[in-house]
Amino acid sequence: MADLRDLGLSEYESRAYRSLLDVGPATAKELSESSGVPMGRVYDVLNSLERHRLARSQAASRPKKYLAVEPDAALDRLLEEKRRELDEQAEQYEAVVEELSTELEAGDPPDEQFWTAALGPEETADLLLERLSAADDRVVMIAAAPASGLDIGAVGEAITEELESALERGVDVSLLLSEELPAQLPESVGERYFDRMADHPNFAVRTAPGLRGTFTLVDDAEVCMEVPSPVDPDESFAMIDLKDPEFAGDVRRAFRERWEEASALSL
Repeated sequence: MADLRDLGLSEYESRAYRSLLDVGPATAKELSESSGVPMGRVYDVLNSLERHRLARSQAASRPKKYLAVEPDAALDRLLEEKRRELDEQAEQYEAVVEELSTELEAGDPPDEQFWTAALGPEETADLLLERLSAADDRVVMIAAAPASGLDIGAVGEAITEELESALERGVDVSLLLSEELPAQLPESVGERYFDRMADHPNFAVRTAPGLRGTFTLVDDAEVCMEVPSPVDPDESFAMIDLKDPEFAGDVRRAFRERWEEASALSL
């Protein structure tokens, strides 16, 4: 059940505000009696309510009387204050991330083979986005068809953002798509992929017939491969991220052969 304490008020502040709504204008003593807030605390509580702009006082009266601000206005002010606090916290966290990003660096890719896997649509998308964000030199993507089970619109937008960030970092990005794939993508994804990135000097996209499989090559050192379901080959089952420079080199050579035979995408 929602409570005023969820919006930042203390127990005493919540009780005092509710009591002011019930009894109307009241002195500190009357409010203490009606709300159960101890007399030794009631003035601090009332001053806090005034600072939050949840109560007004009539200083001319003797003794001073207090009146609650209307609930709609009070709740809007509490919400505004919470939003401001959250914005400040977000800025603090962003500053921490920015500082740590200059301190934390990944080591050189291991020479030995290492692999990991993700199961399910969300985990698969998260793994791909993570590896794209780690690219330093080159990203190569071959996509034969959109993975079934994924929200192509949302995932496509997220992938586009990562590819744009990669381009801003100076990463070369090459996309090789099946001839059928562009027509299967939502219009919004196509616009972001091609209208906003097509003119970038480090970005290239081509189409080719007969492509099979979907994979991403990152920095010529690791390959993210989509694994089709053994029950339904048209559905995605998992994604494997394999860090193996030798295997990545084989994939790179195979990609170059198909790339040379591919056609520029018609926008």
